Amino acid sequence: MDTSDPLIRFNGEGICNHCSEYLNVRAAYSYKGEKTDTEFKALIKEIKSGSKRGQYDCIVGLSGGLDSSYVAYIAKKNGLRVLGVHMDNGWNSEEAVQNIRNIAQILGIGYESYVLDWEEFKEIQLAFLKASVPEADTPTDIAILSSLHMVAKKYGVKYIISGGNFATEGILPKYWHYNAKDLTYFKHIQKTFGKGKIKTFPMFGFRSEMYYKLVKKIKMVYLLNYVPYNKTEAIKVLEKELDWKNYKGKHHESKYTAFIQSYYLLKKFNIDYRRATLSSQICAGSISREEALEILKTLPFKQEVVDREIEYIAKKLGITFDEMKQIIDLPPHWYHDYPNDEKWLNYVYDTYRKVFKKEKLASF
Repeated sequence: MDTSDPLIRFNGEGICNHCSEYLNVRAAYSYKGEKTDTEFKALIKEIKSGSKRGQYDCIVGLSGGLDSSYVAYIAKKNGLRVLGVHMDNGWNSEEAVQNIRNIAQILGIGYESYVLDWEEFKEIQLAFLKASVPEADTPTDIAILSSLHMVAKKYGVKYIISGGNFATEGILPKYWHYNAKDLTYFKHIQKTFGKGKIKTFPMFGFRSEMYYKLVKKIKMVYLLNYVPYNKTEAIKVLEKELDWKNYKGKHHESKYTAFIQSYYLLKKFNIDYRRATLSSQICAGSISREEALEILKTLPFKQEVVDREIEYIAKKLGITFDEMKQIIDLPPHWYHDYPNDEKWLNYVYDTYRKVFKKEKLASF
């Protein structure tokens, strides 16, 4: 990690606050051998016993990427009746589509797709681009959370299994990606920079989360924290058993996300998203710092195809190449430049954690 996160702090040994927090706090919830194996078995039993009357034990969000694919594999291999749910926002790569198809067919799990209204969704994406903030992919994050919970409610499922994990996602500066569930922030950007009213987009904020969590009793479970999750080994398993295709980049199952994380954020905000992933892997012990630094010597994108990618993104969003270039060249802004509920939400989430201390798997 470096000062592309302006809030980063280093101690006398040169260790930053992100790594310190990971090692001192989050690592306590990562895989710990026999103890975690026992917890894993108890969790699987709990999920099964809580869904005896329904058709499915759990919902697994499928993107076609590594984390979601592997967690679906783990869930199925441990006897869970899985319903795979894919939120289709129109940006799937061909590889992602094939991966999702293979996962559903070869594993023999249920499958349902939640398709967004493209015309409405692209206007929301354009609004976030014009706001010139790093959270260009927040509309997708919200839609994923909302669609998974709505489908869970539809089928009476009490457990949503996420591919999120500490091994590859334990570190992510708030300054790089502010809280997607802050609807004050979201609605201001949409109203200020977008066109038309939101009619069908599945919103998901604090109140929605409280409804699903406290009223409908739906839990978000991070199953990969209970297994010795190693990306290299996981890829080998998926390639061998599910004919899975590797993207060579985190979240590159989405062409839009790949563009945002590999080029847009680096060009506009000097944010190299690989730093967070690699730092998480270093803290988890799956890669050395020296190996990570070698990776960072290369660019996360291919310079020779940048203009072609910009042209593709612009055309799909309904704007010209020049308009997209102008958006990229706008002065950068951050979440605190716009109205938000950061202080109130921090208070609410901190209070929740104190009240429900035993729920270490809560989606906060």
